[in-house]
Amino acid sequence: MNPEAGKPSDLILTRLLVPPLCIRPSVVSDLKSGTNEDDLTMKLTEIIFLNDVIKKHRISGAKTQMIMEDWDFLQLQCALYINSELSGIPLNMAPKKWTRGFVQRLKGKQGRFRGNLSGKRVDFSGRTVISPDPNLRIDEVAVPVHVAKILTFPEKVNKANINFLRKLVRNGPDVHPGANFIQQRHMQMKRFLKYGNREKMAQELKFGDIVERHLIDGDVVLFNRQPSLHKLSIMAHLARVKPHRTFRFNECVCTPYNADFDGDKMNLHLPQTEEAKAEALVLMGTKANLVTPRNGEPLIAAIQDFLTGAYLLTLKDTFFDRAKACQIIASILVGKDEKIKVRLPPPTILKPVTLWTGKQIFSVILRPSDDNPVRANLRTKGKQYCGKGEDLCVNDSYVTIQNSELMSGSMDKGTLGSGSKNNIFYILLRDWGQNEAADAMSRLARLAPVYLSNRGFSIGIGDVTPGQGLLKAKYELLNAGYKKCDEYIEALNTGKLQQQPGCTAEETLEALILKELSVIRDHAGSACLRELDKSNSPLTMALCGSKGSFINISQMIACVGQQAISGSRVPDGFENRSLPHFEKHSKLPAAKGFVANSFYSGLTPTEFFFHTMAGREGLVDTAVKTAETGYMQRRLVKSLEDLCSQYDLTVRSSTGDIIQFIYGGDGLDPAAMEGKDEPLEFKRVLDNIKAVFPCQSEPALSKNELTLTTEAIMKKNEFLCCQDSFLQEIKTFIKGVSEKIKKTRDKYGINDNGTTEPRVLYQLDRITPTQIEKFLETCRDKYMRAQMEPGSAVGALCAQSIGEPGTQMTLKTFHFAGVASMNITLGVPRIKEIINASKAISTPIITAPLDKDDDADYARLVKGRIEKTLLGEISEYIEEVFLPDDCFILVKLSLERIRLLRLEVNAETVRYSICTSKLRVKPGDVAVHGEAVVCVTPRENSKSSMYYVLQFLKEDLPKVVVQGIPEVSRAVIHIDEQSGKEKFKLLVEGDNLRAVMATHGVKGTRTTSNNTYEVEKTLGIEAARTTIINEIQYTMVNHGMSIDRRHVMLLSDLMTYKGEVLGITRFGLAKMKESVLMLASFEKTADHLFDAAYFGQKDSVCGVSECIIMGIPMNIGTGLFKLLHKANRDPKPPRRPLIFDTNEFHIPLVT
Repeated sequence: MNPEAGKPSDLILTRLLVPPLCIRPSVVSDLKSGTNEDDLTMKLTEIIFLNDVIKKHRISGAKTQMIMEDWDFLQLQCALYINSELSGIPLNMAPKKWTRGFVQRLKGKQGRFRGNLSGKRVDFSGRTVISPDPNLRIDEVAVPVHVAKILTFPEKVNKANINFLRKLVRNGPDVHPGANFIQQRHMQMKRFLKYGNREKMAQELKFGDIVERHLIDGDVVLFNRQPSLHKLSIMAHLARVKPHRTFRFNECVCTPYNADFDGDKMNLHLPQTEEAKAEALVLMGTKANLVTPRNGEPLIAAIQDFLTGAYLLTLKDTFFDRAKACQIIASILVGKDEKIKVRLPPPTILKPVTLWTGKQIFSVILRPSDDNPVRANLRTKGKQYCGKGEDLCVNDSYVTIQNSELMSGSMDKGTLGSGSKNNIFYILLRDWGQNEAADAMSRLARLAPVYLSNRGFSIGIGDVTPGQGLLKAKYELLNAGYKKCDEYIEALNTGKLQQQPGCTAEETLEALILKELSVIRDHAGSACLRELDKSNSPLTMALCGSKGSFINISQMIACVGQQAISGSRVPDGFENRSLPHFEKHSKLPAAKGFVANSFYSGLTPTEFFFHTMAGREGLVDTAVKTAETGYMQRRLVKSLEDLCSQYDLTVRSSTGDIIQFIYGGDGLDPAAMEGKDEPLEFKRVLDNIKAVFPCQSEPALSKNELTLTTEAIMKKNEFLCCQDSFLQEIKTFIKGVSEKIKKTRDKYGINDNGTTEPRVLYQLDRITPTQIEKFLETCRDKYMRAQMEPGSAVGALCAQSIGEPGTQMTLKTFHFAGVASMNITLGVPRIKEIINASKAISTPIITAPLDKDDDADYARLVKGRIEKTLLGEISEYIEEVFLPDDCFILVKLSLERIRLLRLEVNAETVRYSICTSKLRVKPGDVAVHGEAVVCVTPRENSKSSMYYVLQFLKEDLPKVVVQGIPEVSRAVIHIDEQSGKEKFKLLVEGDNLRAVMATHGVKGTRTTSNNTYEVEKTLGIEAARTTIINEIQYTMVNHGMSIDRRHVMLLSDLMTYKGEVLGITRFGLAKMKESVLMLASFEKTADHLFDAAYFGQKDSVCGVSECIIMGIPMNIGTGLFKLLHKANRDPKPPRRPLIFDTNEFHIPLVT
């Protein structure tokens, strides 16, 4: 206890604090006369009454026992006043009715800390249903007039706006645009404009008065959809006041909000100061957040109709005459783009009629007029790329955009949608800025639906009706699959089924049948694609990626396929069968959840039942997952929220602890990465420079000239601010380019002095001095732009980037590499294990590379040294032998089995294992006879107990470990075939990294485990940090999520910066943080507050949670820096010199 804060005697309560009436209000009841008092008031009344009773007893001289009973009861009431959920109250004294004490008012989600201090209900906000409107720009939101009249902005009257505000005051609160209140300069009271003479009030407006005007077009509003999983769930839009009752916005912005229009509601907030407006627009504006901070991929991009429209528009056979082309292009001439002088490209076909292609129309979206400077360049493979020929792909699926002209390829999700860095809007954003990208997106959002609605696009029953050829192919597939399954079942019944390693015969059969039946649906899907017409609507949507997949099509047309429950076939719910419609012990596909029908042909009752089972599992999984990931993200945010990049490039917590010396090891912003975890994709930048600056008149550089020019430019001062590793990457890339130039020149026999044959050969792989200079300049600019800005809340971004993909992960434990290999926990449970720093994880696996990784026999030998082998597994029999004068246990070893398993075991080693085991057998009691026989004699004198000892030995001898590591239950030889030849390594199930590393034949320096605690114990804290990084990345990649490594590095650094691995749990958090308010707002509110009071703790109020609770600015973002110098303003301005000050204008007076 802190002696400065108090003494132990202070813990004895002599007085109780009585809260003010606003905390314990009385409610006037209509039903009965009088009032309903609050729980606290009732408890206080009881305490005062008991106090009086004890006082009276003492005066009247009552019995001590009576006084003590009252005293105990008073003690209990005082305790219940503070905490009404006390445990250990005797039954006879327990309160009849549950009340809310102080502790209950503070703790929990609805309590004071989380419900009223950390987050509260706000004014100037609205909520209503949302609907789509492609005619709005992506940075706009349509606000209903009804809402606009209620939400107000306090605008100060000045010279520029006084006439406008007078007009609003005259309109009053009922006409939009109007005003609701006026607050005069020196008055505290507001005047409501519904009553009184508005004309007079308008005339009396003075500079400095505040008019609370209605929300009008162009106001900055914050738009949010819950659950707010990442920072893009709340963004700033510009308001557009429109009729009707819903909020409307462009569908391109659905992805970051995760919104759809099936009845979702969203929230709107109106910032109340000019500073808040500016900050919202610059930091939270839609244009400023086109990419996700998770990995720099674009999130705001074309979806659904826009993708379908753009895909159909850019197909090879889409042509328009002049009228149609002009009509479609005219749809983009709205709002800001109204005055654009559109340049209609020259027609592609001149005779017999002039025609324009859809690709040309699409090019207009990118660069509508000659005044527009945008020259975007992109070369990328589409979804259906055939694999050869690049822009001559037979499916027209290689997209080439040259100087904002679409040359080849049809646009699809990869080139227009979110989640790909080969997106054309992403190229515009990175090369030409956010405004150009947003403008192009808004143009596409207007043009694509106009084209699509004029062309027509719908789904009918004809689209999913299978043809005769398809039905025939389906039945052939089904019959072949069923036949194969029958063969497997027959093989099991006759005992001929070859078991997979580590599996029983039943499990092997299940795995084989599941694999066989899963293939049927895929093959049926392939048959669908071959049979369906190109104009088929579901097929079109699947091809361009706007909605659905080939599996959906094959389920509708051909076959729904195998229903999987927990990753296996439908289990037996009844006695030895899944449903009473089938025979007992049936293993047939139909009895175990295979649905042979399609949705078109309709499911039989049993198939329908199995299908609903699989559907139910998905729903339950989603519901459970939401709660799991929600809590996980809350813990992550609480622990990481106050981490911030400082001006010295370090990442520190609010108390100044250094978490990283430079953010992510290179100080770059994950949102600005153009490559995979890299700031630039050099090849794309160089191609872009070559296209934008052709430099036809300049000579091409040879290999040596290119290298020398590059080095000369990179020695300039501008490149000193770049990191050495980045400069080295540029040099490596240029070296590759120069090698390619040399190869090309050697191939065609061109010499460097330029005296050879056709000049055309010089156009191959040419780079000019201007181009290389521009290239290096662009690289430097992009690198500088990718620096993480000081003040960024890197911790909060990290927490959101790891937590948000978690909601898209399936909760179930997944198994990789088939049944034969190791089961490994993945998904949300695995992420939970890692961030909780669990000591015992569900599937600990040690990966052990071998000294000789190309020899299968050697791998079996090492496996034998690691895997636990029991005496019972290598014995032919273990029998007890009774002789007239003796009795013993006889162990006969199976030499054949030992040889096959490559074990280094013989009778002598078995004897040693028995003596060193826990059986308490002395070496003299174990005798070896020949190669394969071991006798164990019990040491017991009394004949009565001899029999029991013998039975005990017989039972326990098979469990003696004769070789391997006792903690390792299983080791599997894993075959890696990536490099074309087989490489062997061991996957070891269990925990004992130290023993596995020390095993002869294992490469100890490259052995890893997935158990962080085990790695920390064996190899130290740095190795544990690396394990956390690798494991989180591995889990995410397995679920198809990509997270920038900088986020994962920050999390692992936070977990390990104290020198031990701390989990992101209430215990780990208490060790990381010191702030009482922060810990109280997380969990165990009362405990932290009582401890703080007892120990006299101080809170410096510098973290995020504390600042929010206290309502003061926090030291993050715009609150990080201080203005250190204020210029001295001279209160009296100096006199201006006048023309008449010179002497020539003054006639001296002669006296």
